[in-house]
Amino acid sequence: MIKAILFDFDGTLLNRDLSLMSFINDQYERFSNCIHHIPKQLYIDRFIELDNRGYTWKDQVYMQLVDEFNIQNVSADDLLNDYIKNFHHHCIAFPNLFKMLHQLKSQKYKLGIITNGKGQFQMDNIVALGLNKVMDTILISEWENIKKSNPEIFHRALQKLEVNAFESVYVGDHLENDIKAAKNVGMIAIWKKNTQWNNVEAEYVVDDLLDLPNIINKFIM
Repeated sequence: MIKAILFDFDGTLLNRDLSLMSFINDQYERFSNCIHHIPKQLYIDRFIELDNRGYTWKDQVYMQLVDEFNIQNVSADDLLNDYIKNFHHHCIAFPNLFKMLHQLKSQKYKLGIITNGKGQFQMDNIVALGLNKVMDTILISEWENIKKSNPEIFHRALQKLEVNAFESVYVGDHLENDIKAAKNVGMIAIWKKNTQWNNVEAEYVVDDLLDLPNIINKFIM
């Protein structure tokens, strides 16, 4: 019997692509007096390329942008601090996130998040979506001093929720860090479908988050 559902955050609950696009557009406009010599779409496209789906921290992204585009009057640190301070204002959830969580919560499932990333930055984004109010545990790699796909971070979450791996589901979008890692500790893995991967070997696949409660209730119990 399933007792707990744990989630990745970026790309699973947070629509990071839309959130990042919203932020970059806003940042370009706010710093336009310093970067107006760069065509807006070029700046956005290069940022997204350097960002590497979030796997390159923004200090390196902004250092590269400042160097490539010869940006004056604003430093890479200024742009980075602006990112840290303001990104959470642009967080956009995937459709039906809150309906899905409400259904699972009403059915007494324990809920949690395991996410890689900077501690306070990720927590600010989680709080921006109000997810801290519905999750029973939240583990962020920097604060745990351990990252997915290391099995230890999954074991810590399961221990905090007081459930066994075989009683738990993990939902994520990344093949290695989420699906394979969860399966390796004995959890049921559900892939949040995206365009980065093909033919992911997960027990189940969801595109619309609202399908998740039906999958859990009808096919896993």
